[in-house]
Amino acid sequence: MTASPSLVDLRGITKTFLGVAANDDIDFDVRAGEVHALLGENGAGKSTLMNVLCGLYRPDRGQIFLSGQETAFRTPRDAIAAGIGMVHQHFMLIPVQTVWENMILGQDGFGFVLSKKAICRRIGELADQYGLHVDPEVPVWQLSVGEQQRVAILRMLFSEAKVLILDEPTAVLTPQEARQLFATLRRMREEGHGVVFISHKLDEVAEISDRVTILRKGRKINTVRTSGVGPEELAEMMIGSRVVPAVNKRAAVTGETVFRAQELSVLNDKDLPALEGLSLELRRGEILGLAGVDGNGQTELCEALVGLRRLQSGRIFFNEREMTGASVRDFLGDDIRYIPADRRGTGLVPTMNLRENYVLRHYWREAFRKGPFMNWEAVAGQTGRVTERFDVVTPSLGVPVRMLSGGNLQKLMLARELDGNPRVVVAMQPTWGLDVGATAFVRERLLEAREKGAAVLLVSEDLEELLALSDRLAVIHKGRIMGLLEDPRRATEETLGLMMAGRPLTSPKEGD
Repeated sequence: MTASPSLVDLRGITKTFLGVAANDDIDFDVRAGEVHALLGENGAGKSTLMNVLCGLYRPDRGQIFLSGQETAFRTPRDAIAAGIGMVHQHFMLIPVQTVWENMILGQDGFGFVLSKKAICRRIGELADQYGLHVDPEVPVWQLSVGEQQRVAILRMLFSEAKVLILDEPTAVLTPQEARQLFATLRRMREEGHGVVFISHKLDEVAEISDRVTILRKGRKINTVRTSGVGPEELAEMMIGSRVVPAVNKRAAVTGETVFRAQELSVLNDKDLPALEGLSLELRRGEILGLAGVDGNGQTELCEALVGLRRLQSGRIFFNEREMTGASVRDFLGDDIRYIPADRRGTGLVPTMNLRENYVLRHYWREAFRKGPFMNWEAVAGQTGRVTERFDVVTPSLGVPVRMLSGGNLQKLMLARELDGNPRVVVAMQPTWGLDVGATAFVRERLLEAREKGAAVLLVSEDLEELLALSDRLAVIHKGRIMGLLEDPRRATEETLGLMMAGRPLTSPKEGD
Protein backbone atom coordinates (compact mmCIF):
# COMPACT_ATOMS: atom_id res chain seq x y z
CA MET A 1 0.00 0.00 0.00
CA THR A 2 1.44 3.37 -1.07
CA ALA A 3 1.72 6.00 1.65
CA SER A 4 -0.15 9.27 1.19
CA PRO A 5 1.96 12.31 0.27
CA SER A 6 3.30 14.42 3.13
CA LEU A 7 1.53 17.72 3.68
CA VAL A 8 4.25 18.83 6.10
CA ASP A 9 7.74 17.40 6.53
CA LEU A 10 10.08 18.59 9.31
CA ARG A 11 13.67 17.44 8.85
CA GLY A 12 16.48 17.67 11.37
CA ILE A 13 14.73 20.27 13.54
CA THR A 14 16.99 21.50 16.33
CA LYS A 15 16.06 24.19 18.85
CA THR A 16 18.05 25.08 21.96
CA PHE A 17 17.30 27.30 24.95
CA LEU A 18 20.14 28.41 27.24
CA GLY A 19 22.36 25.71 25.78
CA VAL A 20 19.83 22.91 26.36
CA ALA A 21 18.40 21.17 23.28
CA ALA A 22 14.60 21.15 23.49
CA ASN A 23 14.56 19.56 20.02
CA ASP A 24 17.61 17.63 18.83
CA ASP A 25 17.65 16.67 15.13
CA ILE A 26 13.97 15.64 14.95
CA ASP A 27 12.24 14.38 11.80
CA PHE A 28 8.43 14.51 11.76
CA ASP A 29 5.91 14.48 8.94
CA VAL A 30 2.13 14.67 8.57
CA ARG A 31 0.47 12.96 5.63
CA ALA A 32 -2.79 13.72 3.88
CA GLY A 33 -5.66 11.71 5.31
CA GLU A 34 -4.05 10.64 8.59
CA VAL A 35 -4.09 11.35 12.31
CA HIS A 36 -0.51 11.40 13.56
CA ALA A 37 -0.19 11.25 17.35
CA LEU A 38 2.73 12.98 19.10
CA LEU A 39 3.67 11.49 22.47
CA GLY A 40 6.27 12.25 25.12
CA GLU A 41 6.75 13.05 28.76
CA ASN A 42 6.56 16.61 30.04
CA GLY A 43 9.65 18.38 28.74
CA ALA A 44 10.17 15.87 25.91
CA GLY A 45 10.00 18.64 23.27
CA LYS A 46 6.46 18.24 21.86
CA SER A 47 5.41 21.86 22.41
CA THR A 48 8.68 23.22 21.05
CA LEU A 49 8.36 21.13 17.88
CA MET A 50 4.77 22.25 17.31
CA ASN A 51 5.71 25.88 18.01
CA VAL A 52 8.31 25.56 15.25
CA LEU A 53 5.65 24.15 12.92
CA CYS A 54 3.24 26.98 13.87
CA GLY A 55 5.81 29.74 13.29
CA LEU A 56 6.10 30.72 16.96
CA TYR A 57 9.76 29.59 17.06
CA ARG A 58 12.41 29.56 14.38
CA PRO A 59 14.56 26.43 14.42
CA ASP A 60 18.31 26.79 14.98
CA ARG A 61 18.82 24.07 12.39
CA GLY A 62 16.60 22.00 10.14
CA GLN A 63 14.17 22.41 7.27
CA ILE A 64 10.40 22.63 6.79
CA PHE A 65 8.78 21.30 3.62
CA LEU A 66 5.18 21.90 2.55
CA SER A 67 3.98 19.43 -0.10
CA GLY A 68 7.61 18.87 -1.04
CA GLN A 69 8.58 22.56 -1.27
CA GLU A 70 11.01 23.97 1.29
CA THR A 71 9.70 26.95 3.23
CA ALA A 72 10.35 28.99 6.37
CA PHE A 73 7.91 30.63 8.74
CA ARG A 74 8.80 34.00 10.19
CA THR A 75 5.55 34.41 12.12
CA PRO A 76 2.43 32.38 13.05
CA ARG A 77 0.63 34.35 10.36
CA ASP A 78 2.92 32.74 7.76
CA ALA A 79 2.03 29.27 9.07
CA ILE A 80 -1.70 30.00 9.03
CA ALA A 81 -1.45 31.33 5.48
CA ALA A 82 0.32 28.08 4.54
CA GLY A 83 -2.60 26.03 5.88
CA ILE A 84 -1.36 25.08 9.36
CA GLY A 85 -3.58 25.71 12.37
CA MET A 86 -3.35 24.82 16.04
CA VAL A 87 -6.11 24.39 18.60
CA HIS A 88 -4.44 25.01 21.96
CA GLN A 89 -5.45 23.52 25.30
CA HIS A 90 -6.66 26.99 26.28
CA PHE A 91 -8.71 28.12 23.31
CA MET A 92 -7.46 31.34 21.74
CA LEU A 93 -10.88 32.97 21.52
CA ILE A 94 -12.23 36.38 22.57
CA PRO A 95 -15.06 35.60 25.05
CA VAL A 96 -17.02 38.84 24.59
CA GLN A 97 -17.16 38.52 20.81
CA THR A 98 -19.57 36.31 18.89
CA VAL A 99 -18.64 33.10 17.11
CA TRP A 100 -18.61 34.73 13.69
CA GLU A 101 -16.51 37.66 14.94
CA ASN A 102 -13.95 35.24 16.40
CA MET A 103 -13.92 33.39 13.10
CA ILE A 104 -12.55 36.33 11.11
CA LEU A 105 -9.92 37.57 13.59
CA GLY A 106 -6.61 37.83 11.78
CA GLN A 107 -8.12 36.69 8.46
CA ASP A 108 -7.36 38.34 5.15
CA GLY A 109 -9.44 38.72 2.02
CA PHE A 110 -12.65 40.26 3.37
CA GLY A 111 -12.21 43.72 1.88
CA PHE A 112 -13.30 46.94 3.55
CA VAL A 113 -16.91 45.87 4.19
CA LEU A 114 -17.69 42.62 5.97
CA SER A 115 -20.64 40.50 4.91
CA LYS A 116 -21.94 38.95 8.12
CA LYS A 117 -24.45 36.90 6.16
CA ALA A 118 -21.77 35.35 3.93
CA ILE A 119 -19.52 34.62 6.91
CA CYS A 120 -22.33 32.91 8.85
CA ARG A 121 -23.31 30.93 5.74
CA ARG A 122 -19.73 29.66 5.40
CA ILE A 123 -19.65 28.74 9.11
CA GLY A 124 -22.87 26.79 8.63
CA GLU A 125 -21.45 24.92 5.65
CA LEU A 126 -18.34 23.89 7.58
CA ALA A 127 -20.42 22.95 10.63
CA ASP A 128 -22.60 20.66 8.50
CA GLN A 129 -19.60 19.17 6.73
CA TYR A 130 -17.70 18.27 9.91
CA GLY A 131 -20.46 17.91 12.49
CA LEU A 132 -19.39 21.00 14.47
CA HIS A 133 -22.72 22.73 14.96
CA VAL A 134 -22.76 26.03 16.86
CA ASP A 135 -24.77 29.26 16.65
CA PRO A 136 -22.54 31.84 14.89
CA GLU A 137 -24.27 34.81 16.54
CA VAL A 138 -23.80 33.73 20.18
CA PRO A 139 -21.02 35.34 22.27
CA VAL A 140 -18.29 32.82 23.03
CA TRP A 141 -18.57 33.28 26.80
CA GLN A 142 -22.10 31.88 26.67
CA LEU A 143 -20.94 28.60 25.11
CA SER A 144 -20.01 25.40 26.94
CA VAL A 145 -16.38 24.30 26.87
CA GLY A 146 -17.19 21.65 24.27
CA GLU A 147 -18.88 24.23 22.04
CA GLN A 148 -15.91 26.57 22.42
CA GLN A 149 -13.65 23.80 21.20
CA ARG A 150 -15.88 23.40 18.14
CA VAL A 151 -15.46 27.12 17.47
CA ALA A 152 -11.67 26.83 17.78
CA ILE A 153 -11.61 23.94 15.28
CA LEU A 154 -14.05 25.71 12.93
CA ARG A 155 -11.82 28.77 13.03
CA MET A 156 -8.91 26.73 11.69
CA LEU A 157 -11.11 25.16 9.00
CA PHE A 158 -12.50 28.61 8.14
CA SER A 159 -8.92 29.73 7.45
CA GLU A 160 -8.61 26.70 5.12
CA ALA A 161 -6.06 24.86 7.25
CA LYS A 162 -5.02 21.50 5.82
CA VAL A 163 -2.94 20.51 8.84
CA LEU A 164 -4.58 20.83 12.27
CA ILE A 165 -2.68 20.44 15.55
CA LEU A 166 -4.87 19.48 18.52
CA ASP A 167 -3.23 19.83 21.94
CA GLU A 168 -4.90 17.64 24.61
CA PRO A 169 -8.27 18.07 22.85
CA THR A 170 -10.34 15.80 25.12
CA ALA A 171 -9.09 17.14 28.46
CA VAL A 172 -12.20 19.31 28.97
CA LEU A 173 -14.84 17.17 27.26
CA THR A 174 -17.53 14.80 28.49
CA PRO A 175 -17.31 11.23 27.12
CA GLN A 176 -20.11 12.03 24.68
CA GLU A 177 -18.32 15.17 23.45
CA ALA A 178 -15.08 13.21 23.06
CA ARG A 179 -16.87 10.68 20.85
CA GLN A 180 -18.29 13.53 18.76
CA LEU A 181 -14.79 14.99 18.39
CA PHE A 182 -13.42 11.66 17.21
CA ALA A 183 -16.21 11.43 14.63
CA THR A 184 -15.15 14.89 13.39
CA LEU A 185 -11.49 13.83 13.21
CA ARG A 186 -12.43 10.77 11.16
CA ARG A 187 -14.38 13.01 8.79
CA MET A 188 -11.35 15.31 8.46
CA ARG A 189 -9.19 12.30 7.69
CA GLU A 190 -11.60 11.26 4.94
CA GLU A 191 -11.48 14.80 3.53
CA GLY A 192 -7.69 14.58 3.21
CA HIS A 193 -6.65 16.72 6.17
CA GLY A 194 -3.60 15.90 8.24
CA VAL A 195 -4.14 15.98 12.02
CA VAL A 196 -1.50 16.09 14.76
CA PHE A 197 -3.02 14.64 17.94
CA ILE A 198 -1.18 15.44 21.19
CA SER A 199 -2.44 13.57 24.23
CA HIS A 200 -1.32 11.76 27.37
CA LYS A 201 -4.31 9.40 27.11
CA LEU A 202 -2.83 6.36 25.42
CA ASP A 203 -6.19 4.63 24.93
CA GLU A 204 -7.37 7.63 22.87
CA VAL A 205 -4.15 7.58 20.85
CA ALA A 206 -4.75 3.89 20.09
CA GLU A 207 -8.34 4.58 19.05
CA ILE A 208 -7.95 7.57 16.77
CA SER A 209 -4.41 7.73 15.34
CA ASP A 210 -2.80 6.04 12.34
CA ARG A 211 0.83 6.64 13.32
CA VAL A 212 2.59 7.64 16.53
CA THR A 213 5.84 9.52 17.01
CA ILE A 214 7.47 9.32 20.44
CA LEU A 215 9.84 11.99 21.77
CA ARG A 216 12.06 11.62 24.83
CA LYS A 217 14.37 14.30 26.24
CA GLY A 218 14.27 16.30 23.03
CA ARG A 219 15.03 13.42 20.69
CA LYS A 220 12.84 11.31 18.45
CA ILE A 221 12.68 7.72 19.70
CA ASN A 222 10.53 6.16 16.98
CA THR A 223 7.61 6.53 14.59
CA VAL A 224 5.37 3.46 14.42
CA ARG A 225 2.02 2.37 13.05
CA THR A 226 -0.51 2.57 15.88
CA SER A 227 -2.01 -0.78 14.97
CA GLY A 228 1.32 -2.50 15.70
CA VAL A 229 1.83 -1.37 19.31
CA GLY A 230 -0.13 -1.37 22.54
CA PRO A 231 -0.46 1.32 25.22
CA GLU A 232 2.11 -0.41 27.45
CA GLU A 233 4.72 -0.39 24.67
CA LEU A 234 4.03 3.28 23.91
CA ALA A 235 4.39 4.21 27.59
CA GLU A 236 7.64 2.26 27.82
CA MET A 237 9.06 4.07 24.76
CA MET A 238 8.04 7.42 26.26
CA ILE A 239 9.67 6.80 29.63
CA GLY A 240 12.53 4.54 28.63
CA SER A 241 11.75 1.82 31.13
CA ARG A 242 8.97 -0.51 32.15
CA VAL A 243 5.95 1.42 33.47
CA VAL A 244 4.75 0.54 36.95
CA PRO A 245 0.98 0.43 37.56
CA ALA A 246 -0.43 3.96 37.89
CA VAL A 247 -2.63 3.15 40.87
CA ASN A 248 -2.00 0.83 43.81
CA LYS A 249 -5.16 1.47 45.79
CA ARG A 250 -6.01 -0.26 49.04
CA ALA A 251 -9.50 -0.53 50.47
CA ALA A 252 -10.60 2.65 52.22
CA VAL A 253 -10.89 2.78 55.99
CA THR A 254 -13.12 5.81 56.33
CA GLY A 255 -13.92 7.58 59.55
CA GLU A 256 -16.00 10.47 60.73
CA THR A 257 -16.87 13.57 58.71
CA VAL A 258 -14.08 16.10 59.17
CA PHE A 259 -15.09 18.79 56.67
CA ARG A 260 -18.59 19.89 55.75
CA ALA A 261 -19.97 22.48 53.33
CA GLN A 262 -23.63 23.35 53.80
CA GLU A 263 -25.80 25.07 51.16
CA LEU A 264 -22.97 27.10 49.59
CA SER A 265 -23.83 29.88 47.17
CA VAL A 266 -21.03 31.97 45.62
CA LEU A 267 -20.50 34.24 42.62
CA ASN A 268 -17.91 33.88 39.89
CA ASP A 269 -15.56 36.63 38.71
CA LYS A 270 -18.36 38.10 36.56
CA ASP A 271 -20.65 38.40 39.61
CA LEU A 272 -22.86 35.64 38.23
CA PRO A 273 -23.99 32.63 40.31
CA ALA A 274 -21.33 29.90 40.29
CA LEU A 275 -22.63 27.70 43.13
CA GLU A 276 -26.27 27.48 44.17
CA GLY A 277 -27.05 25.69 47.41
CA LEU A 278 -24.24 23.14 47.07
CA SER A 279 -23.51 20.77 49.97
CA LEU A 280 -20.89 18.07 50.45
CA GLU A 281 -19.04 16.20 53.19
CA LEU A 282 -15.47 14.87 53.38
CA ARG A 283 -14.70 11.87 55.57
CA ARG A 284 -11.42 10.94 57.21
CA GLY A 285 -9.41 8.47 55.12
CA GLU A 286 -11.35 8.82 51.86
CA ILE A 287 -11.08 10.43 48.46
CA LEU A 288 -14.26 12.13 47.32
CA GLY A 289 -14.06 12.63 43.57
CA LEU A 290 -15.83 15.51 41.83
CA ALA A 291 -16.51 15.11 38.11
CA GLY A 292 -17.73 17.79 35.74
CA VAL A 293 -16.96 19.69 32.58
CA ASP A 294 -14.64 22.63 33.24
CA GLY A 295 -16.45 25.87 34.08
CA ASN A 296 -19.33 24.43 36.09
CA GLY A 297 -18.28 25.86 39.45
CA GLN A 298 -15.32 23.66 40.34
CA THR A 299 -12.84 26.53 40.73
CA GLU A 300 -15.27 28.62 42.77
CA LEU A 301 -16.07 25.66 45.01
CA CYS A 302 -12.42 24.91 45.75
CA GLU A 303 -11.67 28.56 46.44
CA ALA A 304 -14.69 28.83 48.74
CA LEU A 305 -13.66 25.70 50.66
CA VAL A 306 -10.25 27.17 51.50
CA GLY A 307 -11.36 30.74 52.22
CA LEU A 308 -10.20 32.32 48.97
CA ARG A 309 -13.73 33.21 47.77
CA ARG A 310 -16.42 34.92 49.79
CA LEU A 311 -19.69 33.08 50.38
CA GLN A 312 -22.98 34.70 49.45
CA SER A 313 -24.68 32.22 51.74
CA GLY A 314 -24.00 28.87 53.37
CA ARG A 315 -21.67 27.57 56.08
CA ILE A 316 -18.39 25.63 56.27
CA PHE A 317 -17.34 23.42 59.19
CA PHE A 318 -14.00 21.78 60.00
CA ASN A 319 -14.27 19.19 62.78
CA GLU A 320 -17.60 20.85 63.69
CA ARG A 321 -15.80 24.18 64.18
CA GLU A 322 -17.46 26.77 61.98
CA MET A 323 -15.04 28.31 59.49
CA THR A 324 -17.53 30.57 57.68
CA GLY A 325 -15.93 33.98 57.23
CA ALA A 326 -12.56 32.86 58.62
CA SER A 327 -9.33 34.22 57.16
CA VAL A 328 -7.34 32.41 54.49
CA ARG A 329 -4.60 31.86 57.08
CA ASP A 330 -7.11 30.09 59.34
CA PHE A 331 -8.17 27.83 56.48
CA LEU A 332 -4.78 27.18 54.97
CA GLY A 333 -2.98 26.37 58.19
CA ASP A 334 -1.34 23.07 58.99
CA ASP A 335 -4.57 21.06 58.73
CA ILE A 336 -6.17 22.18 55.43
CA ARG A 337 -4.13 22.18 52.22
CA TYR A 338 -4.94 23.36 48.70
CA ILE A 339 -3.49 22.16 45.38
CA PRO A 340 -4.83 24.61 42.75
CA ALA A 341 -5.11 23.81 39.05
CA ASP A 342 -2.97 26.83 38.09
CA ARG A 343 0.42 25.76 39.40
CA ARG A 344 2.29 28.63 37.74
CA GLY A 345 -0.04 31.47 38.64
CA THR A 346 -1.79 30.51 41.89
CA GLY A 347 0.14 27.59 43.36
CA LEU A 348 3.70 28.84 42.94
CA VAL A 349 5.51 32.13 42.38
CA PRO A 350 7.54 31.61 39.16
CA THR A 351 10.26 34.15 39.97
CA MET A 352 10.91 32.74 43.46
CA ASN A 353 13.24 29.79 44.01
CA LEU A 354 12.35 26.39 45.49
CA ARG A 355 13.19 27.36 49.09
CA GLU A 356 11.07 30.50 48.92
CA ASN A 357 8.12 28.71 47.34
CA TYR A 358 8.27 25.94 49.93
CA VAL A 359 8.30 28.30 52.91
CA LEU A 360 5.30 30.27 51.63
CA ARG A 361 3.20 27.54 53.22
CA HIS A 362 5.27 27.22 56.43
CA TYR A 363 6.91 30.57 57.23
CA TRP A 364 5.03 30.96 60.52
CA ARG A 365 6.45 27.75 62.00
CA GLU A 366 8.89 28.21 64.88
CA ALA A 367 11.29 25.74 63.25
CA PHE A 368 11.83 28.19 60.38
CA ARG A 369 12.36 31.35 62.42
CA LYS A 370 15.15 33.01 64.36
CA GLY A 371 13.31 35.58 66.39
CA PRO A 372 11.79 38.03 63.90
CA PHE A 373 13.90 36.66 61.00
CA MET A 374 13.69 33.63 58.74
CA ASN A 375 16.00 30.71 59.46
CA TRP A 376 16.97 30.06 55.85
CA GLU A 377 19.34 27.25 56.78
CA ALA A 378 16.45 25.32 58.34
CA VAL A 379 14.24 26.15 55.35
CA ALA A 380 16.87 24.88 52.91
CA GLY A 381 17.31 21.66 54.87
CA GLN A 382 13.59 20.85 54.92
CA THR A 383 13.11 21.91 51.29
CA GLY A 384 15.90 19.58 50.28
CA ARG A 385 14.38 16.68 52.19
CA VAL A 386 10.86 17.03 50.77
CA THR A 387 12.02 17.69 47.20
CA GLU A 388 14.17 14.56 47.37
CA ARG A 389 11.24 12.52 48.71
CA PHE A 390 8.97 13.84 45.96
CA ASP A 391 11.62 13.36 43.27
CA VAL A 392 11.71 17.01 42.15
CA VAL A 393 14.43 17.28 39.50
CA THR A 394 16.19 20.65 39.73
CA PRO A 395 19.75 21.99 39.26
CA SER A 396 19.60 23.51 42.76
CA LEU A 397 17.18 24.79 45.38
CA GLY A 398 18.14 28.35 44.41
CA VAL A 399 16.85 28.40 40.82
CA PRO A 400 13.56 30.17 40.00
CA VAL A 401 10.79 27.60 39.74
CA ARG A 402 9.85 28.90 36.28
CA MET A 403 12.88 26.94 35.06
CA LEU A 404 11.27 23.63 36.07
CA SER A 405 9.14 21.41 33.81
CA GLY A 406 5.41 21.11 34.41
CA GLY A 407 5.81 17.74 36.09
CA ASN A 408 8.46 19.01 38.48
CA LEU A 409 6.39 22.11 39.28
CA GLN A 410 3.50 19.84 40.24
CA LYS A 411 5.74 17.64 42.37
CA LEU A 412 7.13 20.70 44.15
CA MET A 413 3.62 21.94 44.94
CA LEU A 414 2.63 18.49 46.20
CA ALA A 415 5.79 18.32 48.32
CA ARG A 416 4.86 21.59 49.98
CA GLU A 417 1.15 20.89 50.44
CA LEU A 418 1.45 17.27 51.61
CA ASP A 419 4.42 17.82 53.94
CA GLY A 420 3.41 16.80 57.46
CA ASN A 421 0.01 15.23 58.09
CA PRO A 422 -2.77 17.41 56.66
CA ARG A 423 -6.32 16.61 57.75
CA VAL A 424 -8.00 17.93 54.57
CA VAL A 425 -6.58 18.15 51.03
CA VAL A 426 -8.43 20.00 48.26
CA ALA A 427 -6.77 18.95 44.99
CA MET A 428 -7.91 20.48 41.72
CA GLN A 429 -6.71 18.93 38.45
CA PRO A 430 -3.54 17.59 40.13
CA THR A 431 -2.40 15.59 37.07
CA TRP A 432 -3.55 17.98 34.34
CA GLY A 433 -1.05 18.01 31.48
CA LEU A 434 1.34 15.53 33.14
CA ASP A 435 2.95 12.56 31.46
CA VAL A 436 2.46 8.92 32.41
CA GLY A 437 5.25 8.76 34.99
CA ALA A 438 4.42 12.05 36.71
CA THR A 439 0.71 11.19 36.73
CA ALA A 440 1.38 7.87 38.45
CA PHE A 441 3.57 9.62 41.04
CA VAL A 442 0.95 12.26 41.87
CA ARG A 443 -1.81 9.68 42.22
CA GLU A 444 0.29 7.58 44.59
CA ARG A 445 0.96 10.63 46.79
CA LEU A 446 -2.76 11.40 47.03
CA LEU A 447 -3.48 7.79 47.98
CA GLU A 448 -0.69 7.97 50.53
CA ALA A 449 -2.30 11.06 52.12
CA ARG A 450 -5.63 9.22 52.21
CA GLU A 451 -4.06 6.20 53.91
CA LYS A 452 -2.58 8.52 56.55
CA GLY A 453 -6.12 9.63 57.36
CA ALA A 454 -6.53 12.76 55.25
CA ALA A 455 -9.90 13.63 53.72
CA VAL A 456 -9.22 14.38 50.04
CA LEU A 457 -11.46 16.24 47.60
CA LEU A 458 -10.22 15.32 44.12
CA VAL A 459 -11.53 17.60 41.36
CA SER A 460 -10.63 16.27 37.92
CA GLU A 461 -11.84 16.22 34.33
CA ASP A 462 -10.23 12.80 33.81
CA LEU A 463 -12.97 10.23 34.39
CA GLU A 464 -10.48 7.36 34.33
CA GLU A 465 -8.56 9.04 37.16
CA LEU A 466 -11.69 9.70 39.19
CA LEU A 467 -12.95 6.14 38.84
CA ALA A 468 -9.54 4.75 39.78
CA LEU A 469 -8.95 6.91 42.87
CA SER A 470 -12.34 7.89 44.28
CA ASP A 471 -14.05 6.12 47.17
CA ARG A 472 -17.18 8.17 46.48
CA LEU A 473 -17.94 10.23 43.38
CA ALA A 474 -20.07 13.36 42.96
CA VAL A 475 -20.91 15.14 39.68
CA ILE A 476 -21.30 18.91 39.39
CA HIS A 477 -23.19 20.84 36.70
CA LYS A 478 -23.83 24.60 36.73
CA GLY A 479 -22.98 24.88 40.39
CA ARG A 480 -25.21 22.04 41.59
CA ILE A 481 -24.49 18.45 42.56
CA MET A 482 -26.25 16.14 40.09
CA GLY A 483 -25.74 13.07 42.24
CA LEU A 484 -23.43 11.19 44.59
CA LEU A 485 -22.27 7.65 43.79
CA GLU A 486 -21.28 5.66 46.87
CA ASP A 487 -19.56 3.04 44.69
CA PRO A 488 -17.89 4.66 41.63
CA ARG A 489 -16.84 1.25 40.30
CA ARG A 490 -20.46 0.56 39.37
CA ALA A 491 -20.88 3.81 37.44
CA THR A 492 -21.03 3.64 33.67
CA GLU A 493 -19.33 6.21 31.48
CA GLU A 494 -22.68 6.93 29.85
CA THR A 495 -24.37 7.70 33.17
CA LEU A 496 -21.52 9.97 34.25
CA GLY A 497 -21.58 11.78 30.91
CA LEU A 498 -25.31 12.44 31.20
CA MET A 499 -24.88 13.77 34.75
CA MET A 500 -22.02 16.00 33.59
CA ALA A 501 -24.38 17.34 30.91
CA GLY A 502 -27.02 18.22 33.55
CA ARG A 503 -29.16 15.14 34.10
CA PRO A 504 -29.61 14.45 37.84
CA LEU A 505 -29.06 10.98 39.24
CA THR A 506 -32.65 10.07 40.07
CA SER A 507 -32.07 6.58 41.41
CA PRO A 508 -29.28 4.96 43.43
CA LYS A 509 -29.31 2.13 40.90
CA GLU A 510 -28.87 4.40 37.92
CA GLY A 511 -25.12 4.01 37.97
CA ASP A 512 -25.38 0.21 37.96
